[in-house]
Order: sequence, then C-alpha cells, then structure tokens
Amino acid sequence: MFPLKDSIPSKSFPFVNCLIITTNIIVFIYELSLGNKLSIFLLEYGFIPEKFFAPLSIVSIPEKFLPVFTSMFIHGGWLHIIGNMYFLYIFGDNIEDRLGHMRYLFMYIIFGLAAVITQTVLFPEMNMPTVGASGAIAGVMGAYFIFFPHAYIKTLVILFIFVTIIDVPAIIFIGLWFFIQFMSGSLQTMAGSSGGIAWWAHIGGFAAGFVYAACLVSKNSRRRL
Repeated sequence: MFPLKDSIPSKSFPFVNCLIITTNIIVFIYELSLGNKLSIFLLEYGFIPEKFFAPLSIVSIPEKFLPVFTSMFIHGGWLHIIGNMYFLYIFGDNIEDRLGHMRYLFMYIIFGLAAVITQTVLFPEMNMPTVGASGAIAGVMGAYFIFFPHAYIKTLVILFIFVTIIDVPAIIFIGLWFFIQFMSGSLQTMAGSSGGIAWWAHIGGFAAGFVYAACLVSKNSRRRL
C-alpha cells in the first residue's frame, strides 16, 4: 500500500514541512556528488551507536552528538529518500497545521531524537551508520494517528496483477504500518541482528509522536471541562 493523499486539507501553507523536505533533497543531491567519498561522509555524519559510546579520548563530544541531528537528513538511496519525503509530504502538513510552524519543527526534531535513542538503547554496539528521516516521520505519523483518527488515506494497492486505489481509514493505514514495523523489529531482535533497516528507530519515533499528541489532546480536553 502506498499513500497518495489524505482527506484533511491544510488551513495554512506548510512552509516548515516544505523546508524540511527541501533540506533533505539538497543533502541527498550533495551525497550524489561525493562519489567514492560518500562512505566517509556517512561514517562522519551518520549516527553510529558504538561511536557514541566510545571514550572521549577517541571520539570528541561534537563527533558524538552532531550525527544525532545530521543523520536525520541523510538518505541511503533514491527509494529511501523518495519514500520518506512522500510520506512526510502526505502527513506532515496536517501536523504542522495543528501544532503551528515553530512547534512542529521542534517536535519533528524531538521525534527524530526519540528514534535515535530507541535504536541506540537496543543496539548500543551497532557499528554501522544509521541514516534517514524515517524515525522523525514515524513520529509525525504517530501524532497523525491521534489528531486525525477519522481521516481517510487515498491509497494505491498493488497485489500481483491487481491494481486499485481505495480510501483507507487513517487509523487502519497507520495501524497496519506500525504493526509491520513492530513485527519486523521484533524478528530482527530475535535474530540478534542490528543491520539493515532500523525498525526500532521507526517504533521509537512513532511512540514519541503518539504519546505527545495523546497528551496534548488530553490536556486540551481537560481545559474544555
């Protein structure tokens, strides 16, 4: 299933969401220009848990913490960035509309941090760079799940030779997406593997967005009482 658009129109122009998407695209274009130096770039600016826990005599504080943020804007290939940016385009504008521009930017970074922390806690010895906006975008989807439970996602469905477009309730689309992330992460953990897709970063980011939005909705409900 691939989302095409949602049923919730934005009331304001999502310039922060557009800025985030544009920044990711610019960084990816820069990656393409690096050629053989790309691996060095990924090792320097991608987040590596093992590097984060290394002694200060080996890895300085800036080298430990800078990749926590820079890794959110680096992608490993065309499918990686296209998928991430399209999901952010579909879901991000509504969350920015709900939170306001500056708070949306702040929470996007927080969701990304939650994703990095989750992956690091579970795989502290991982020595491969973790990159991508997936964790932060997962947080956006977690918030969308709470803020817009009655929304519909116009979805492209491809089953072998069967292709159709249907309207899927947001809670089903996002719920199924989260279930896939959770099952994939659980299987990865049981297999004792930390390579490949950082499933638990997705789960951690989603949980952060879900909890934040739920707390905000609960707080606003109490105010109306």
